[in-house]
Amino acid sequence: MEMLLSTKGITICLFFFVLSLAAAIEIPLSVAQLPTITEQSHAQVAYPFDEDFTIKCEARGNPQPTFNWTKDGKPFDLLSDPRIVPSNNSGTFVIQNRGIITNFQGKYRCFASNLLGTAMSEEIELIVPSVPKFPKEKIEPLDVEHGDSVILHCNPPKGIPPLHIYWMNIDLQHIPQDERVSMSLKGDLYFANVEENDSRSDYCCFAAFPRLRTIVQKMPMTLKVSRFKHANDSGSPNAAVTKANFIKERKPKLLIPPESAGSSSSVTVIKGGVLLLECIAEGLPTPHLSWVKVTGNLPKDEPETENFGKILKIDQVTAADEGTYQCTASNPMGRAKHEFHVHVEEPPRWVKEPEGGVYSVGTNLVLLCEAIGNPEPTIQWKLNGMPIDSRTFRGRISAREISLTNLQLQDSAVYQCEASNKHGTILASANVNVLNIAPLILTSDGENYATVVGYSAFLHCEIFASPAADIRWTKDDSIEPLSTLRYELNKNGTLEIKETKKEDSGSYACWAANSVGKRAITANLDIRDATKLVVTPKNPRVLKSHSILLKCQSEYDSHLKHSFKLSWRKDGDELPVNSTEDGRIILDRDTLFISSVMLEDQGVYTCVASTSLDSVTAESQLIVLDVPDPPEDLQLSENQNRSVRLSWKAGANHNSPINESIIEFEENRWEPGRWQELTRTPGNDTTTLLSLAPYMNYQFRVVSVNAVGRSPPSKPSLRYATPPAAPDKNPENIRVEASEPNEMVMKWEPLKPAERNGPGLEYKVSWRQRGVEADWNEEMVKKHSLILRNTPTFVPYEIKVQAVNNLGSGPEPNVTIGYSGEDVPDAAPSGVSVDIVNSTLVKVFWFGIPRDRVRGHLRGYKVSWWKTKSMLDGKRHHPEKHFLTFVGDRNYGMIPGLEPFSEFRLTVLAYNAKGDGPESSPVVFETPEGVPEQPHFLRILNFDKDSVTLSWGLPKKANGHLTGYILQYQIINETHEIGPLNDVSVTNRSTLSWRLSGLSSSTKYKFYVKACTVKGCGKPVTEEGLTMAQGTYAGIYDGISTQGWFIGLMCAIALLTLLLLTICFVRRNKGGKYSVKEKEDLHPDPEAQSIKDEIFGEYSDSDEKPLKGSLQSINGDIKATESADSLVDYGEGEHGMFNEDGSFIGAYSGSKEKGSVESTGSSTATFPLHA
Repeated sequence: MEMLLSTKGITICLFFFVLSLAAAIEIPLSVAQLPTITEQSHAQVAYPFDEDFTIKCEARGNPQPTFNWTKDGKPFDLLSDPRIVPSNNSGTFVIQNRGIITNFQGKYRCFASNLLGTAMSEEIELIVPSVPKFPKEKIEPLDVEHGDSVILHCNPPKGIPPLHIYWMNIDLQHIPQDERVSMSLKGDLYFANVEENDSRSDYCCFAAFPRLRTIVQKMPMTLKVSRFKHANDSGSPNAAVTKANFIKERKPKLLIPPESAGSSSSVTVIKGGVLLLECIAEGLPTPHLSWVKVTGNLPKDEPETENFGKILKIDQVTAADEGTYQCTASNPMGRAKHEFHVHVEEPPRWVKEPEGGVYSVGTNLVLLCEAIGNPEPTIQWKLNGMPIDSRTFRGRISAREISLTNLQLQDSAVYQCEASNKHGTILASANVNVLNIAPLILTSDGENYATVVGYSAFLHCEIFASPAADIRWTKDDSIEPLSTLRYELNKNGTLEIKETKKEDSGSYACWAANSVGKRAITANLDIRDATKLVVTPKNPRVLKSHSILLKCQSEYDSHLKHSFKLSWRKDGDELPVNSTEDGRIILDRDTLFISSVMLEDQGVYTCVASTSLDSVTAESQLIVLDVPDPPEDLQLSENQNRSVRLSWKAGANHNSPINESIIEFEENRWEPGRWQELTRTPGNDTTTLLSLAPYMNYQFRVVSVNAVGRSPPSKPSLRYATPPAAPDKNPENIRVEASEPNEMVMKWEPLKPAERNGPGLEYKVSWRQRGVEADWNEEMVKKHSLILRNTPTFVPYEIKVQAVNNLGSGPEPNVTIGYSGEDVPDAAPSGVSVDIVNSTLVKVFWFGIPRDRVRGHLRGYKVSWWKTKSMLDGKRHHPEKHFLTFVGDRNYGMIPGLEPFSEFRLTVLAYNAKGDGPESSPVVFETPEGVPEQPHFLRILNFDKDSVTLSWGLPKKANGHLTGYILQYQIINETHEIGPLNDVSVTNRSTLSWRLSGLSSSTKYKFYVKACTVKGCGKPVTEEGLTMAQGTYAGIYDGISTQGWFIGLMCAIALLTLLLLTICFVRRNKGGKYSVKEKEDLHPDPEAQSIKDEIFGEYSDSDEKPLKGSLQSINGDIKATESADSLVDYGEGEHGMFNEDGSFIGAYSGSKEKGSVESTGSSTATFPLHA
């Protein structure tokens, strides 16, 4: 069995300890002992509605006690009445509520006796109340005169308190009470003086007994009030009443206490009770009651009065309340007084009660008994329930003490001390047990204990012995008692081992011995590992509305696994499993998850781990971060024309310091409802001086900013209006925009509302032609633009714009230079010449036009060209214009993307913002031959075991006179290894097939064919095939090519291809865009490719990349043409731009009907350019 042990204690070393058990522990019931009353009834009421009444008396002792009773001091036989039902082995009996039970009323006492002595209970009073009733009587009516005093007596019947008395009418409505009419403590109704409206015939007194559940009513009483009998001499009824009142007026007279009691009386009150002093007076006018304490200390608080000042009430009476109190009844006619001499008494209470215990033979006994009370209590000693006769008692006896020496076994007895005065009796008993027995160890032998490292262990050894026993503890096989500082022997025999260690585990023995004998028991102690906890993360800081997961990591002894429990607390209060109705806080054993964290989630979260042996906690403080609360209490001060001081109180920062405050303003003159930022203040500043603009009706608000974000704005401040003033600044960004020739449009940025400074804002515009001595022209405008007409074309003007309002003008404005309207250039460039760079690229030179012929700002030059005929076949071409734009004042440009071996014409023009000038005279030039495009196709007509026949088509564009073809082939395998590249030169340009022999059988080959001109060879077309094995045929076209179904399939494919090509052609005519790679495939140009490779870097995106080992051989025939031209030499077409990867966007435009910016046919460039 494992037992939960308490926490660490204070280290005390005890080597040997002797226990005195006289009053230390309870005597085991197995030991012979005196009777002891364990339970008894107290004063009891026999209510008529109860079925029975139980009077208890229970006692224990060895031998088992027997019981007898007395009633009113005389023996009472429980068998004397059949309605009494006694209990077996108990003194308790039940009285059944049948018939008349008043004879059971009285004071009972229980006696429990055995061979050693007799125990006695306190007196038990049984009250049998009668049913309260008012006597049936005839009450004569009271006939009194106006102003007389009257008393209506209630005289309630006797009953069990509390008693509540009410005066009501027959309709059960309360009789109104006030200073004139009131009820006394005894229940009588007093009239200080009567009035005619007091007349009624249904004054009823009701007495309520709550404990008896009874309310009884007295017979109704009649009160008749008449006017003064001798008032007939008066002439009017009012005069009669007034005269009667005058005759009845009298000074107060006390009715309670009555005059017969004299001017003073004595009152006795029990300490701790309630003091009620009552004075009721009659008189006319109605007397007023007041109270004063004449002697003794004044009460700490003003005494409480009730019943319209007629009762003085003091709760919880103490000795300080003793003294003389005086009540005074007064009216204009005089006063009456009475003094109450209050005496505070109390029933007996113990100062020292006799204490019994266990005594060994030969020891001495002293019993003390002392009680106080007022009056002084009398003390009476009893032995076994009987008065002690001092003549026969062998010891000494006095009022407060009994003593015996050399106690013997026969001296065992129950001593009773009874203290009495007129307010009550108290009883105290002392059991004196004289015993001589060997030690009894009450703790079980072989008990198993366990604790954790660092805690205290408690090994119990509860002993009863007489004489007292010596106790010592040993460990394991040692016979030496435990004596280090960590061991402490408690009075009850328990061994405490402080700050336990693992080596404290083992077997312990408790030894007890006295002069009669000795005993021993063993106990086993196990030391477990202490439980450890850590909560992560430690003290996290979380943004509001975010989530947090707290994890409680624990370590505990494996033996404590089944008792291990985890729970969570927040700020000391345990968190239920479902902490929030919406499931926002989720507990899952060792984890605590909070979603959408709120400000109220902030606090200290504690993980509590408990086992059967220990309990540990680990904490983590959750700090919730949020934007600040809005600032409050905005105040304006230090009011000036152009400034005001704004102060505010910062809101809560929610655990993130305020970095700055943003002051915003709203003005209702120009932009009502629009809040704008005015300034910012750093840190925790809560005041700033604001610079303001004139003629504004401001209100301000403040936004606080911390690391989390911005607070909601504060409530707006009061409005603050600034007076108007002249403008502080002039318009900015004065400019002349493009317009018609002989016209000039001047524009500027208008002043913002906050810059107007006053009403009546206008702009004074001044201008004059630059370089001409003339006066300024001026005009006032309200808009922010002005148009001048009939101006010379493109002439510079000096322009000024000044802000003016009703209060004055702004500062002197700066002068801005602007030009009047432009016109298109009226001259063409001259000296146009062309240098051939290669078959697709030329460089154009020209002389720019004079500056005065530009008639505006020169934007640049445009070069236009068009192909006139092919040099290969001499065919004329329909002119399809292309152009490039060269920005700025320059005299040359590069024209790329030309078709080789063709004749072209070229013109140059200047342009400005207004448009293009006239073109120069056309210049004719021819491009040289270039390398051809790749052959249209390559097919393997048949394969033999060592030979193959190849067939190819003409290149789509020869770009010059074909000189022949280069045929190449090499062995390829499934691996990366390839064979050497073999060349065959076909010099007859009309040859379109060739038979290769000397090939290896059952071998896969790759074949290349490229066309050549005097400029070199173009890109190859490729095909792969496998030679036949011995006796087989592997040509991919032989056999099936003569089958009818194959011929039909090929025709269908050809028709479908033609349809797709037609669709693509239509889409291109509508303006489709193609990438540079597509253009290169359609219009290959080795020379252009060479320049592209040199200027832009290598570009390759072919699906037919050469294999390893063959790249150099295949490309080796194409020689690059050197070019030293920079990119700035190239012009800009409508889409002369580059992609992010360096590829060209768009194409050069052909000058069709509307100058289409999309390219078609041969107008495409072969590589990207940029001017």
